[in-house]
Amino acid sequence: MSVSYPNQYRNYCLFDEKRISERSNLDVIKTSLQKPESEDEVVEDLYILNRMLDEGKQGVETLYPELSRYNQTTSPNIQTYLAGIYRKTKIPDAFGPLVSMLIRNSINPPENAGFDPNEEIGGAILEYLA
Repeated sequence: MSVSYPNQYRNYCLFDEKRISERSNLDVIKTSLQKPESEDEVVEDLYILNRMLDEGKQGVETLYPELSRYNQTTSPNIQTYLAGIYRKTKIPDAFGPLVSMLIRNSINPPENAGFDPNEEIGGAILEYLA
């Protein structure tokens, strides 16, 4: 994987754009999310799904069974991208997990994240309520 995570100087991930363009297929991502090799692969897949949604791709919401496997994650990177997907798709079943994520993070804030995933999680919750 070629994910460069946020650090003290940058609050976002960097990805290998060539690899991203090669993996921009819902079937490939679905298979990858079912049996990921690493957190890097999950973050990359979620990033691709977010970009697909930005480009108007239909059908991302059908991946909720695969996405929901990560609802209990403590990874701020996965939480942020997952919340972004839920914000854009407004999958009804995702509202409860978003609230749970926000509560868990409030009780046990992520350490050394370089950013606050609760901003995206809270924004997604507000989008549901709007």
